Amino acid sequence: MRDKATERWSTYEPFFIALGDKKVADIVITNHAKSRYGDRVDSVQKSTEEIAAWLWECLQTGRIVSYYRKEEDVYLIDNDIVMVAEFGELTGPYPVEGGPLHKMIIVTFLGKMSETIELRDLKTYYSWLRHSRRMTLMKNGRKKK
Repeated sequence: MRDKATERWSTYEPFFIALGDKKVADIVITNHAKSRYGDRVDSVQKSTEEIAAWLWECLQTGRIVSYYRKEEDVYLIDNDIVMVAEFGELTGPYPVEGGPLHKMIIVTFLGKMSETIELRDLKTYYSWLRHSRRMTLMKNGRKKK
């Protein structure tokens, strides 16, 4: 993403952004995240580059915060959009004091809290989802016998 935003390395703009204890220097959007973005965040189809540019801008302006204080996989954008992200270390000759650079891999967009009330408490929502799926599987298993 840093190469898309600026044509060259700028001396005025840092090439990484701190998010918690990670130094994000690149954003990767999975195909699943791209499809979920179209379904749950913005109905207008956007390219992967446009979504990554928007996320980079959100990182720069500090609009992305951790959903939970201790866990680092679920994030909020503008206190409304819930997304799941993983981090991987970047390999390469990037000498940075204080640790390696990371790429932020966007796994999925869960949706907007303003539209889906269940996203306000993810742990309860996921336990309900697991329970309902298990019950559906059990019910379907009974039918087949």
